[in-house]
Amino acid sequence: MQKLKLGATDIAVSEFCLGSMTWGSQNSEPEGHAQIDRALDRGIDFIDTAELYPVNPIKKETIGVTETILGNWFAKTGRRKDVVLATKCAGINANFVREDIPVSGATLRQALEGSLKRLQTEYIDLYQLHGPNRGSYHFRKIWEYDPSTQSTQKELDHFADVMETLAALKKEGKIRAFGLSNETAWGTMQWNAAAAATGGPRITTMQNEYSLLCRLYDGDMAEMSVHENITLLAYSPLAVGLLTGKYQNNNIPAGSRLDVTPGLGGRVTDRVFPAVAAYLAIAQKHGLHPVHLALAWTRSRPVTTIPIFGATSIEQLDTALDGVGLSLGQDVLDDIAAAHKAHPMPY
Repeated sequence: MQKLKLGATDIAVSEFCLGSMTWGSQNSEPEGHAQIDRALDRGIDFIDTAELYPVNPIKKETIGVTETILGNWFAKTGRRKDVVLATKCAGINANFVREDIPVSGATLRQALEGSLKRLQTEYIDLYQLHGPNRGSYHFRKIWEYDPSTQSTQKELDHFADVMETLAALKKEGKIRAFGLSNETAWGTMQWNAAAAATGGPRITTMQNEYSLLCRLYDGDMAEMSVHENITLLAYSPLAVGLLTGKYQNNNIPAGSRLDVTPGLGGRVTDRVFPAVAAYLAIAQKHGLHPVHLALAWTRSRPVTTIPIFGATSIEQLDTALDGVGLSLGQDVLDDIAAAHKAHPMPY
């Protein structure tokens, strides 16, 4: 298992990251613990969670359950130091958590203290904001995105306030590094400017959606990541299961995410299934498993990228892990480039 540094830090992690958002909804606590055990046995030491989890669906009564499941595993095994732990503070859109109260220095500290308690740990290796207060173009909002409604000074004041708290939390030893999620290039640069002004932590990682079907990161975000030394943590690298091919031909397996969440949050469109078919054909042509193709592609990108993958069964977990270390040849990459041009933005 190759190890990669997170941004400019000395935090080394496995090249794949285990996602946990189904633990407590689609997966029980014993199933979540079994996934952790299997991932560690196979070299994955990087686990991502959030105070908002589990999802599918998000419910007020289950907020924080995933962190509790992970914390119980730490308590049971005593293996906290074997895991590089990432979690997230919910943004303003997470009204189940703080009734739409915007993130501030005060609410961020409150959120972190809650996560530390549920996770039964004294520190978080990578603490992240789940989304910006001002909103963003992620989650299929690109179609109507309008940044002209934002107040520049309000946002700059917000960045400074939160960064001052982050600086204190890092000094207290409660966080090692700081990352963002669902952010933009402008927002990231302003966060780094606030870090320079306040002594807070620079942005180490960006957790945005990224897959063969969702490539919004390929433009300004990629350029920013290269020059600012920010590692991309690619969530939904399998496009929430679409790229496995299991939903082709109107198939909806019982208990699958499409069964639980109709429409997959706007990802199911008239264009998506022909795009998936193109990538499935590439996998078949080159004798590759579709899951391995999709995950290996994220690792081939110009920006240092770590895919975050989830599973609802040990079998799915093993399938993903069987593709670790796969390097795609130029012929495969050329076919992917052609498919992308033919199907540029399927959702």
